[in-house]
Amino acid sequence: MTTETIISIFLGIGLSASVGFRVFVPLFALSLAAYFNLWELNDSWQWIGSLTAVVTLGVATLVEIFGYYIPYIDNLLDTIAIPLATIAGTAVMVSTIADLGPVITWALAIIAGGGTAAAVAGSSGVTRLTSTATTGGVANPIVSTVETGTSIVMSVLSLFIPVLAFIFVVAILYLIFRVYKKIKRSKSKTT
Repeated sequence: MTTETIISIFLGIGLSASVGFRVFVPLFALSLAAYFNLWELNDSWQWIGSLTAVVTLGVATLVEIFGYYIPYIDNLLDTIAIPLATIAGTAVMVSTIADLGPVITWALAIIAGGGTAAAVAGSSGVTRLTSTATTGGVANPIVSTVETGTSIVMSVLSLFIPVLAFIFVVAILYLIFRVYKKIKRSKSKTT
């Protein structure tokens, strides 16, 4: 495996985690990066760097971000976010991985890309449900702002410093795991 291949895997995993927070932010960032020739995509994914894709993904990004600030719509978006994030995380990995065969590329894309996106999206959805239940939705805009900001930061880090983005992804997944274990432990004590 070459250094370029490893960096492309780190990029894909970083963007996949970002997809877990906001589906369209990392896709838009990747589209911009491809449009301005900052990152070269696989041949079958060159379309994502077209002006049409940039505009379409930009509009979708704005609609998604603002949708999370509308009560009830935010919870509806979380309901569809996990399957969409899984698909988008897989697609991002496939589009960015360099110099690997199709079997390895798709296996990595499904497991690392889709899996990372699904884990982050699932924990994000639980956070919003908890916020809705405990604050009546008053804190949801704060949660939305943090998620959007994290998605933007992760997308930028992934494109410019993929190794650091990968380290952040590992830290995020570790935090998700710790919170899950804590919740599981507290539930087992109450039963």
